[in-house]
Amino acid sequence: MTAGGTRLLIIADTHVPTRARDLPARVWDEVAAADVVIHAGDWMDPGLLDTLEARSDRLIACWGNNDGPELRERLPEVARVTIEGVRLAVTHEAGASAGRDTRMAKAHPDTDVLVFGHSHIPWDTTTPSASGRGELRLLNPGSPTDRRRQPHCTYMTATVDGGLLRDVELHRL
Repeated sequence: MTAGGTRLLIIADTHVPTRARDLPARVWDEVAAADVVIHAGDWMDPGLLDTLEARSDRLIACWGNNDGPELRERLPEVARVTIEGVRLAVTHEAGASAGRDTRMAKAHPDTDVLVFGHSHIPWDTTTPSASGRGELRLLNPGSPTDRRRQPHCTYMTATVDGGLLRDVELHRL
C-alpha cells in the first residue's frame, strides 16, 4: 500500500502473443507503479502470467474463455479478494450488456466491485447491490492490446482508500 491508498492496475484480454507480442511499455510502467495488478482473463500464454507474477507486487487474476488447461489449473474462474475493506470479484465473462448490471448484482451479492473482461469494451457502471449493502460497481478495462471495434486500446487504474474505490480512470493507448 502506498500513501493515499492501494493503487490498482486493471487489465483484461491481453491475448499475448496472438494479438500482441507483449504488453505495451506504458502498461509495464503501470505494473511497476501498482500495489495490485488485476487481470480479468484471456491471457493466452502462461508466460505472461509468469512475468506478471514476477513483476507485480500482488496479482489477482482469473482465466478467460480463450485460456487453455495450464492457465485454468493455475487461476480460478472467479478470483475474490478484500482490499482495505472493498470486496472485489474478478471474472472474465459477465454476459450480454442488456441486463448485465442486475444479473451481476444477483450473481455476486457480497461484492462491492466486479471486474470483468471478454467484450474488449470499457464499462463503468453501478447498480444496487443484491445484498442491500450499497452498490455494485462493474468495471471492464477493455484491452491494452486488442481494441477490436473500439477506437483505442485501453486499461484502467484506481485507488482503494478508506474502504472506498476512488479515482477510477480509463487510459487510452
